[in-house]
Formats: sequence, structure tokens, C-alpha cells
Amino acid sequence: MAKTPNESGDRAPSRRLASLGRGLIYAVAVAGGILIYAYGFQVTQVSLEEARSPSRQERLVRILRALAEPDLVEYDEQETTAETSVWVPCPKTLPAFEPPSGTPSLSLEPRCGAPGERITAVGNGFPPGADGRVYFVPPNGIRLSQAEFRADTDGAFSVSIQLPERASPEVQTVLAAFQRNVGAPRLTRNAYDTWDKIVETVFMALLGTTFGTMVAVPLSFLAARNLMKDITGTVGGLALIVMALPVGALLGAIVSRVALAGSAAVTSSPFATAVVASASLAVVARTLRWAMPSEETSTPSLRIRAARIVALLVASLLGLLGSVLAARLMSYVGDQLAELLGLAAFIGTFLADLGDVLELILGAAAVGGVAVVVASLSGTLGARLRPRLPPSARRPYDLTLSALAGAVLGLLLGAFLAWLYRLVDVRVTVVAPAAVGAVVGLLLGWRAGTGDTFPIGLVVYNLTRTVLNVLRAVEPLIMVIVVAVWVGIGPFAGVLALSLHTVAALGKLFSEDVETIQSGPLEAVTATGATRLQMIVYAVVPQIVPTYVSLTMYRWDINVRLSTIIGFAGGGGIGFLLSQNANLGNYRAASAQILAIALVVTAMDYLSTYLRGKAV
Repeated sequence: MAKTPNESGDRAPSRRLASLGRGLIYAVAVAGGILIYAYGFQVTQVSLEEARSPSRQERLVRILRALAEPDLVEYDEQETTAETSVWVPCPKTLPAFEPPSGTPSLSLEPRCGAPGERITAVGNGFPPGADGRVYFVPPNGIRLSQAEFRADTDGAFSVSIQLPERASPEVQTVLAAFQRNVGAPRLTRNAYDTWDKIVETVFMALLGTTFGTMVAVPLSFLAARNLMKDITGTVGGLALIVMALPVGALLGAIVSRVALAGSAAVTSSPFATAVVASASLAVVARTLRWAMPSEETSTPSLRIRAARIVALLVASLLGLLGSVLAARLMSYVGDQLAELLGLAAFIGTFLADLGDVLELILGAAAVGGVAVVVASLSGTLGARLRPRLPPSARRPYDLTLSALAGAVLGLLLGAFLAWLYRLVDVRVTVVAPAAVGAVVGLLLGWRAGTGDTFPIGLVVYNLTRTVLNVLRAVEPLIMVIVVAVWVGIGPFAGVLALSLHTVAALGKLFSEDVETIQSGPLEAVTATGATRLQMIVYAVVPQIVPTYVSLTMYRWDINVRLSTIIGFAGGGGIGFLLSQNANLGNYRAASAQILAIALVVTAMDYLSTYLRGKAV
């Protein structure tokens, strides 16, 4: 239908008002943007006034020229000088001028002057482009620097110098000197130091990536929602797990100490220790193949499942003992090799240190493993006990366990605060935390509802993600400051800082990769009656290996760059050497380290890209 003239006339004002409104909105937005950026300029002190300062421009030019000449190569130097006489003040009778003989030569204009007066030194016959310095030499022979010079294409220069403030009746000397390179070039001490530190940096990144990846892989499974969302239980079961964790950790510490005490005979009988360790690990490998078969022809019975659980527990304890024996044996053999290998003693030292690291990891693994096993058994026990209770008793059962779990957590928190702040008041460290924890646990148990299932897996998932997020929020530069207080300034502090940040970064990336895997293989393996551990080994791991390898190599590339930064905070590597030279104003030496960093980072980028292409 065609619009009437009245309708068109009525809409014209409304369109103008709408256009005017949009214009006002745009104007307000522009004004707001100008206000924000104006305040930003004020806060960040953006100003070119200092940059225009001649002194700052001169310093910038000097630094840029120094950076353009990295201290990598040096020569033997031969000094060439030219000198002439000067009188301060002018004598009554000035000796006749004798033209300088030979080249190079130096003359003064004028040849004498009053104390503090400025005169001009003129040089001729110098090599074109020669850099040198003009000195005033009093009768005692000490060189007093006056000015720098650079000869032009004709080998001449002219600089202004100032005569000393103290007069002397004796004739004095003005000397121009420059250094000439002779012989073959050779690497400087700074070049060797740069090479040592860049190698140290690369291996800091390698060890940090390796240690971080070892921890990030198991954490990534706990931080994957698709693996954890199906793990459910009851509120009471979760409360039992919370209470069982510290008990399991204590039992794990006891087991670890027993295993360490049982391995003390390694120094008295290395051969017997090697036999026991090998036999233990062989039995463990055989037991694992039986308890975790790659294929199931039918759903295993309850008796077989129970037997497999018992076998896995026994294998774990036997594996811990065998591994501790192997670690102690490795340390013993490493110490013996270090004494025999001479220049290659670092190989023996590596074995000894590796044994110490493995022993430390095994102790922590024992504590964590036993805690997880005890907590898992407690959760299973609680899940089977609750259905046998009368329906009217299930709610009080859950609330009671929730309150107890809250009290346990409160007691642990109170003990930590007592240690941290050196508190001795029992009311503050025991009574109050337990009471507050019990009330909070009771409220959370009430809030969870009356259902028979509770998403335990999602609770673990959220806790793990929170820990990873907190670790990732702390930069390695901050981590190395704290770690350096613990282990001292040096590359080991850098390795630990990189390891912590690698755990957080790769844990997040790995878990996100697990969340994108295909669900078909998981369902197929689960349908055969496989345990969750078997499901991860046979359905999850084959899908994630290529991406895990790719991300790990990419993280190594990142850690190489981070290693150069944490050195500024005492983390060792080339960053530590670079910070020293920069603070001392030795920019030629710093330029060598900057060049080495650029070359290594570029090479690592190409290498990691190539390896990722091969792995994926």
C-alpha cells in the first residue's frame, strides 16, 4: 500500500529525532573514549619531553652503537701514539716550533696557554677511521684523558682539549693514542661465558619441561570434565573421602619410610640389592599384565575384580620397594662412577642425582598414592553402607559425616595457621576451626539436598582447575624469587620455577585436549566392564598422545624464552649474565647475550615446528 503524504510527514520528525539520538550516542562514546585515553596518558606518564633531551639522545646513540658491536671476537692490540709538547702557562720565550717527524703526527693550536684554557689538538697521518683518545701527560707520566677522536678519510682529526688548572714550569705533553688490531681473531672471555650460559638456558628449559610434563599429565585427567562428570557418589561418601585423605597421607608417609628403611642395605650389598630390585619390578610387571588385561572376553566376576584390586595393591607396594631399591642403587653406582670417570665424572654425578630425585618422587608418590587408595576405599564403603540404612536415617547420616568432614578440614587449616603464625592458643588453632568447619560442612551437606548421588568427580574437577588457574596466574619471574630463597640463586631455582609454571600451563592445555576426544572408544571400553584406569589407558591415551607430544615440544620452546627472563631474578641461565652486564653498563657484552638469545630462540622455534609436524 502506498504511503499517504501525511504519514510521510509524521515519520520525518521521528527519523530526525532517531538520527539525532544516534549522533548524541556517538558523541558521548567519542568523548568517553577521549576521557579514558587522556586519563590513561596521565597515569602512564606518556610524554616525549624526556625523549627529546639531548643527553638522553646521546646516551641512546651510545648504547645502540655498543649493541651493534657485540663483544665476541678480540685481537692482540698494538698501540700507536703521537705526541707534542705543551707549556702551562706560556713561557716568556716559547721554543721554536719543530715540525713533527714521521706519521702519525700531533700538533697544538696554540702551543701553550693559561691554566684551564682550551686549545685545539690537530692530528695528521693517522689511519682513516682510526678511533683513539687524546691525553694530557704531566711530568709524572700519568695519562689524563681529554677527548676521543676519529680520523677522517684523510687520516686527520681536530679536537678541543682543556689545559690543567695547575701551572707548571716544566714542559708537559699532549699524546694521541689509538689501538691497532694485529694477528688472528679469537673468541673473547665473554663469548665463552655466553656459550656456557646459553647451553645452561636450553637445558634449564628441557628439565623444566620434562618435570612439569610428568606432573601435568595425571593432573590433566582430573581436570577433564568429560572424564570426571560421571563420577558420582553420596554426600556421606564424599565426606568419608575428605576424612580419609589425611589418614591415607599419614599411612603413605609410614609406607614410604618403611620402604626407605628396607633399602638401607644397598651400600652393604649392591649386587643383592640389584637382584631384589630386578625381581620385584619383574613381578610387578607380570602382575600388572594380569590385573589390567588389554582385552576382556567377558565381564569379570566380583571375585576376579576383588582379586585384581588386591593384586594391584600388592604390586604397588612391591613396586615401591623395588623402585626405591633401584633409586638407591643408582645413587650408589653414580657415586662410584664419578670417582672413576675423571673428565666424564658428570655422568656418574647425573646418575647419583637422578637416583636422589627418583627417591624423592617415589616418597611423594607413596604418600599421594596411599591417600588416594584409602580415600577411594572409604568412598566405596560409604556408597555401599548408605543404601542399607533405613530411608529416614540416610539424611542424618549424610549430615553427620558432612559436619565431621568439615571439622577435619577446619583442624587441618588450624594446624597450618598455627605453624604459619606460630599460634599456641588451642581455642584459636583447634576449637574455633573445628567448630566453624563443622558448621560449614553441615550447611554444605544440607545445601546438597537429599538425593542419593553427588557429583564427586565435578568437585575434584573444579578443585584441580582452580589449582591450575592459581599457578598459571603467578608468573615464573615471581616463582623463581621464592624458589631461589629455598634452593639458592642459580639454574636449579630456574628449573623449579619453570616446572611449576609448566604444570599449570600444560595441565590446562592437556585437559582441554582430553575434553575434545571421541566418546566412542570410551563407551566401547567401558561396556566391557573395564575399570576407569583401564578406560584411560586403552581409550583415552591413544587419542591424546600426538597432541600431548606436540604441546610438550611447544612448551619447551616457550620455556627457552622464559629462561632468559627468570635469570634477571636469580634463576641462572643467560638471563643472569645479561642482567649483570646491563646493570654494569657493559652493553657490548650484553649485545653478545642478546644475539645468542635471538639465535637460540629462532632455532628452537624452527626445531619445535619441525618436530611437531612429525609428531602430529
